[in-house]
Amino acid sequence: MNLLYICMYVFVALSIFSIQPSESNAGQEKYTVSTSGEEDVLYLFNWNNYIAPETVRHFELSCNCKLSQDYYSDNEEMLAKLAAGATGYDLIVPTGNAMDSLIRQGVLRPLNKSFLSNLKNINSVYLNTVFDPQNKYSVPYAFTLTLLGFNRKKIQDLDLPTNTWAIIFEPRYLEKIKGRVTVLDSQRELMAAALKYLGYSVNDTDEEHWNQAKEMIIRAKPYWAAFSNTSYIRELAVGNLWVAHGYSNDMFQAALDAKRTGRKFTIDYSVPKEGGVLALDSMVLHQSGMRPDLAHQFINFILDGSNSAELTNLIGSGNPNIDAIKSIRPDISRNKAIFPDKKILDRLEMLQDLNRNQRRLLSRLWTEIKLR
Repeated sequence: MNLLYICMYVFVALSIFSIQPSESNAGQEKYTVSTSGEEDVLYLFNWNNYIAPETVRHFELSCNCKLSQDYYSDNEEMLAKLAAGATGYDLIVPTGNAMDSLIRQGVLRPLNKSFLSNLKNINSVYLNTVFDPQNKYSVPYAFTLTLLGFNRKKIQDLDLPTNTWAIIFEPRYLEKIKGRVTVLDSQRELMAAALKYLGYSVNDTDEEHWNQAKEMIIRAKPYWAAFSNTSYIRELAVGNLWVAHGYSNDMFQAALDAKRTGRKFTIDYSVPKEGGVLALDSMVLHQSGMRPDLAHQFINFILDGSNSAELTNLIGSGNPNIDAIKSIRPDISRNKAIFPDKKILDRLEMLQDLNRNQRRLLSRLWTEIKLR
């Protein structure tokens, strides 16, 4: 009876449409495929509004499958959901420092690059990062720059600089725009801007330097309207804000909204001369996913330049795909605040993960900032 039960179990397991890893080859997994009549579904855990609707349609047609998405608004939320037990995601799109955490936790599935013929389209500048030196787990998807967005007319009239973090930290400038400035509600991003302005790396973890940054932030805080991660897009576009610390794709959207609604001003954005953060988001396979075959198929589909360009044309995201450039609108591809040249790239850094003690210290400093 036990032998019969085991045989039946094996038969059912082999009849389900799935991919199972077999022996590894040079650090890559091989997969074998079997079929059944069940609907093919790829489960993607992604940022909000981070894939063009037409890209979803095109992929579903190409694979004769369905793409199902869950969303998160920041890396911390994504990591928290996974830590709380969320499973079944074939693909996730984390930023570098969050990917570092996932790799260290051992929850990612290695890529089989023999399935990724379009990987050659990725600019080598965005490969072999400190998070994943050999790209064993990750394929670059898109990137953003953290920078300054501003109402060009207002700032010109006030004769204020737009190429330095000083405009959000120095009272001599803030006095002219009090209540018209927002900064990101993000410990790492705001500290990164402050550290850069002070001449340090965004990944500097010296406690004295962090305290210098904290005091400078507290000094500037009374002049700011708010800490904001999303509302600054609309507030810039309608003219309520004159300066915002935020993300390049958000500034792109604010500029587009102002233009579409016929505002009598232009929203512009720039990378401060001191430098800032480049956030590279990558596609990774989660161990709990049941369809690594579809996951590889999706990655290779996105790596096609025309497909990759659809996201950039939609939201103004930076694109690490060389083949995509010819399909991206020229006004976007020529914008150095979206596609930085080498001179700007040299001033940008990717945020690295912090250890437990560093996170605890940063949380304490952030609490002081918020309460003062």
